[in-house]
Amino acid sequence: MQQASMGARRFIFYLLDGFALHGFSAAIEALRLANDVAGRPVYGWQSVTADGHPAVSSCGTRIAATGSLVDERGRMHRGGEPPFVVVCGGRAKPPDDRALDAWLRLCARSHRPLAALAGGVYCLARAGLLDERRCAVHWEHFPDFSERYVAAKAHQTAFEIDGSIYTCAGGNAPFDMFLRIIETDLGRDVTNRICETALCERLRETGERQRLPLQARLGIDNPLLIRIIEQMQANLAEPLKLADMSPATGLSRRQMERLFRREMGRTPARYYLELRLERAHLLLLTSSLPVIEIAVACGFSTASHFSRTYRERYGITPQRTRIAEMERLHKGGGLRMEKEERRVA
Repeated sequence: MQQASMGARRFIFYLLDGFALHGFSAAIEALRLANDVAGRPVYGWQSVTADGHPAVSSCGTRIAATGSLVDERGRMHRGGEPPFVVVCGGRAKPPDDRALDAWLRLCARSHRPLAALAGGVYCLARAGLLDERRCAVHWEHFPDFSERYVAAKAHQTAFEIDGSIYTCAGGNAPFDMFLRIIETDLGRDVTNRICETALCERLRETGERQRLPLQARLGIDNPLLIRIIEQMQANLAEPLKLADMSPATGLSRRQMERLFRREMGRTPARYYLELRLERAHLLLLTSSLPVIEIAVACGFSTASHFSRTYRERYGITPQRTRIAEMERLHKGGGLRMEKEERRVA
C-alpha cells in the first residue's frame, strides 16, 4: 500500500470478506495515476481489515492489511486531517458487524468523508448513514436493498455523491467516482490526462445508469415498446393492466399484443411475468426476506402461486434456490478458511 507522505490526502480502504478486486483496484489505480500526473504523492492509501489479517477477494486474491479496525480507531485520537474511509464490498451482502457500524458512525461524527463500493453500501445503510441520502446500489442488490432500507434514496446508477457520502455500484464505476474526487482536488486538466493515460474515452457523470439502455440490452429500437417495458419495470410490486398502459402509448391492447409477439416473441403478460420472476430470483439470492414477502414484493398474491410459477420458470422451487445459494456461500467461506488455516500452519 502507498503510505501517505506529509501533506498527502490519506485514504483508508476497509476490505470486507469477499470484496470485489475489480472495484478496489479501479479506485487505487485512479489515485496512483493522479500521483503520476501531478508528479508528487498527492494521495496515500492503506488497507484495513477487521482483524488486521490479509483480506481475500471474491476471486481468491489476497491483499495484505496495514492495520486492524482497533488500530484505526486508536489513530482517530491523534489529530491531523481526517482520512477518507472507503468500505470495499463485493457481490455478497455483508454480515452484521456492530464494531464496524460503530466505527463508521464515529467517522461520520468526525467529519470523515465516507465511501462504499458495491456491497459495502449495506454497511453505510446499516449504520444509519444513508437515511435521506442518495446512494448508488448495484442492480443485483437493488431489490433487497430498497426493501430493507426504505429511508435511503437508492438509485440504480453507476455512482452517487451526496455531501460527504460517496457510493458506487462496483465494476468500473469506482474509477469514475474517484476521478470526480480527484477533479475536485486537482482540477479537470488532471483528470483529463488521467483518462488519456488510462485509455478512458470519457468520464461518467454522477447519476448515470449502470446497465445498458433497453435498446442495446434487448436489441430493440421501437420507442413504444421501450415505453411499455419501462412502465412494467417501474411497477413490479403492483403490476399494471395492459389497459392502464394504453394512454401512455396510444396503442390498444390488441396492438400491444401484436407488438410484443413480433418484437419479443411472447405476449406482454408473459414478458411482465418474467420481469417479476427475475426480481424475485434476485431477492432470493441476495436477501433474507421470507418467501411470502418476496412473493408480495413481486406482485404475487399467494406464496403457492409464486412457488408454482417460479418453478415453471427456473426448474427449482424458491426455497431450494435459497438453500443452494446458502450452500454456495458456505462453501466459498469454507475455502477461504482452509486457505487461512494453511497460511497459519
